[in-house]
Amino acid sequence: MIFASLIAKSLNLHEQAVANTLALIDEGCTIPFISRYRKERTGGLNEVQIAAICDQYDRLKDTAKRKETVVKTITDLQKMTPELQKRIDDCWDATELEDLYLPFRPKRRTRAQVAREQGLEPLATLLLMQREHDPERAAERFAGEGLPVATAADALKGAQDIIAETVSEDERSRQTVRSAFRRQAVITSKVVKGKADSDEAAKYSDYFDWHEPLKRCSSHRLLAMRRGESEGILRVAISVDDDECIERLSRHYVYGNTPCGRLVQEAVEDGYKRLLKPSIETEFAGLSKEQADDEAIHVFAENLRQLLLGAPLGQKRVMGIDPGFRTGCKVVCLDEQGNLLHHEAIFPHPPINKRMQATAHLQQMLKDYKIEAIAIGNGTASRETRAFVEDCLSGETGKHGQTRVFVVSEDGASVYSASKAAREEFPDEDVTVRGAVSIGRRLMDPLAELVKIDPKSIGVGQYQHDVDQTKLKKQLDQTVESCVNSVGVNLNTASTHLLQYVSGLGPTLAKNIVDYRRENGAFTSRAQLKKVPRLGPSAFQQCAGFLRIPNGKNPLDNSAVHPESYAVVEQMAKDQGCSVGELMKQKDLRAGIDMKKYVTAEIGLPTLTDIMKELEKPGRDPREQIEEFSFAQGIETVDDLKEGMELPGIVTNITAFGAFVDIGVHQDGLVHISQLADKYVKDPNTVVRLHQHVRVRVLEVDRRRNRISLTMRLS
Repeated sequence: MIFASLIAKSLNLHEQAVANTLALIDEGCTIPFISRYRKERTGGLNEVQIAAICDQYDRLKDTAKRKETVVKTITDLQKMTPELQKRIDDCWDATELEDLYLPFRPKRRTRAQVAREQGLEPLATLLLMQREHDPERAAERFAGEGLPVATAADALKGAQDIIAETVSEDERSRQTVRSAFRRQAVITSKVVKGKADSDEAAKYSDYFDWHEPLKRCSSHRLLAMRRGESEGILRVAISVDDDECIERLSRHYVYGNTPCGRLVQEAVEDGYKRLLKPSIETEFAGLSKEQADDEAIHVFAENLRQLLLGAPLGQKRVMGIDPGFRTGCKVVCLDEQGNLLHHEAIFPHPPINKRMQATAHLQQMLKDYKIEAIAIGNGTASRETRAFVEDCLSGETGKHGQTRVFVVSEDGASVYSASKAAREEFPDEDVTVRGAVSIGRRLMDPLAELVKIDPKSIGVGQYQHDVDQTKLKKQLDQTVESCVNSVGVNLNTASTHLLQYVSGLGPTLAKNIVDYRRENGAFTSRAQLKKVPRLGPSAFQQCAGFLRIPNGKNPLDNSAVHPESYAVVEQMAKDQGCSVGELMKQKDLRAGIDMKKYVTAEIGLPTLTDIMKELEKPGRDPREQIEEFSFAQGIETVDDLKEGMELPGIVTNITAFGAFVDIGVHQDGLVHISQLADKYVKDPNTVVRLHQHVRVRVLEVDRRRNRISLTMRLS
């Protein structure tokens, strides 16, 4: 229970709720399952709170393992005391634990260690006591012919080395310097000599001579400086007032202006400058980087969530177009399930310029495959291709009902098209066809298609290659899992990639489900999942509620009602004198249900409330409806922009410092956080969301650096 108590106190949660959550985690339950189907046990904790509990639980388990190593090492050295053992037992702060361990930790051979081997530790103790009137005379007892140290001066120097290391490893000293860094540390960045004029240094020009308080340094600035440092362009340092730190340390060790006191003072200064300050600077460099990583990862995860939960067009017959000039436009036609029906290349643009032939081919495809919507990639030649397509649709011979045209982000499409998954799905097609298929499917269901691509290749986030990659992967996988399970997955159409993110499954079981489906036909009930090889009772419990079977035998199989709750729904229907299907269709039947009658030891009001919401809208999709969008006519390159222009745009990326907006000129503009609204904005996500349609005004165009500054403060 110690972990539950520590986590509850840290996160300000009820201890029993945390203890129950930890028990569920230990049972192998996933975050989506716990938050959705175990509300009675957790007190209604949401996914964010449960994820925070998981993170703290992992950290505490790591600390517990580290404590075992620390205790064993100190015990083997025969230096463990009851007081030290108790302090280690009570300590759950990783930094404090390392401070306790530092004096005993195996280290390389230091100057102090050499001095100890020379028998100078008693002399260091005498100096620290500062009772000797003549330290040189005292040092003579430790030097001379036949001894490891030749002269008294050498003995004093060795004793000072021991004092310097003692000061640097003392817990109180480290906390003193740590406190100074916490209050007043300044991060500085200077350009490396001779690098200022290089092309690769231009993007770091803001940091050629930069300094600010570390506690005010934003995530993106710190990561930019650290990237510049890793590329050899910047030199970054974190510093404090050295004189103040030395003065504070001296108060602990120096008792007056005596000969011994002056020697100790010199040792304190040496210990601070040579050992203690570099150690704490490294610690704060690591801590600040970790905090910047956490913020950048949070931004990336939030962007990914918005991207994955983008509005789907749904099951329509779609034409996907990967636009291009010289290589032409790759066109694919897909059926309602996203299966490839036809593909070809057309060349409506220069230099080949076969516009009439391209028009005829496009119009024939629209007719032959009964295309309902067209998805155009947003890369090279996107605007020109959209104009061509709209021209085809508006021509006398090109009228094809209400065919809608959408521009779709193609970030990562090339990564998918060259992937093993794409090769397995389309072994006989080249990468251009696979890329166009990906573009078309993204319009139909962004979530189902984007899960096939490494999130780092999707084109959202900031400094994703500079942050802790293990942490990033864990957070992004958690985000994908959350999105997939919040939407639900069609068991009979989902790909292996989509299924592997369903609670309780993973790659092996996802493949087994697809193989079983291929061999035995479509699933007609959730219960059939129990026949899938290696899908045992635990996996079934975790995944069943998130899998949907449209038009199955049991209407509840197409809802988020978990099979373990089917009995209570069937009892409700029985009490109302109707079938489950009728109960789901008729509001007046549901209105007559008194939920309190169905409360049991296993099912409480939170679960019953969720069941009633689900019966009202079974299998509802939480995502928004898709909207069409068009850029301003005549604005196609940066040269077309003028300050003061008001233009429509699409939010393509959100960072801690603002939002990037595509205004159709092949270069996204930045709306700085201060320009997002007429009020103070702390988090851009509270004002804008990914792929939101916005209106912006051009503030500045920096053609040399290819930067566009925009504002959303139009009033």
